[in-house]
Amino acid sequence: MEKKMEEKRIVEIDGVKIEVDLRTAKRIDTFCVGDNVKVLCKDYDSYKVKPGIITDFANFKEKPTIVVAVFNEGSWSSSPNIEFIHIYEGMENKYEIIYADGEELRLTKDGVIEKFEREIQKKRNEAQDLQNQLDYFKKHFLKNAGQVETNA
Repeated sequence: MEKKMEEKRIVEIDGVKIEVDLRTAKRIDTFCVGDNVKVLCKDYDSYKVKPGIITDFANFKEKPTIVVAVFNEGSWSSSPNIEFIHIYEGMENKYEIIYADGEELRLTKDGVIEKFEREIQKKRNEAQDLQNQLDYFKKHFLKNAGQVETNA
C-alpha cells in the first residue's frame, strides 16, 4: 500500500510550537504603505499583472480599503499613466495583490519620473511638429488664396 503523504507541519511562533494541517492552513500577508506589490487585474477573460505601490489604507467602517497606485507603462497606442485601484472585500474577483519579488523590476521614483518626462517631451515634439505644419499651411496655402494670415 502506498503511504499517504504527510500534510502536517510543526511551526514555531513566538516560542510556541504548533502543528499545522497544511490542507487547511491560510496564508496571511501584512502590507504597509509604500510596499511594492504586483496586482493581478482580472477583466473578463484576460489577466494582466501590473506593478504597484500601496499608497493608503482607508479604514472605512463598512469596507476597509487598500489603495494601490498602479503604473501602466503604456503601449504603442497609449501613454504611461497612474491608476488608483481600490481593493476591498468583494473585489477578489477583480484584483489580487502580492508582494513584488526582490528579483523583479520594482517601481522606483526615478524610473517612473523618467518615463513621464520622456512622454512629456514626446508630446512637446508632436505639438511643435503640428505648429510647424500650421505655420507652413498659413504661409504657403493661404497666400495663394489672398488670405495671408499672421502667426499668432
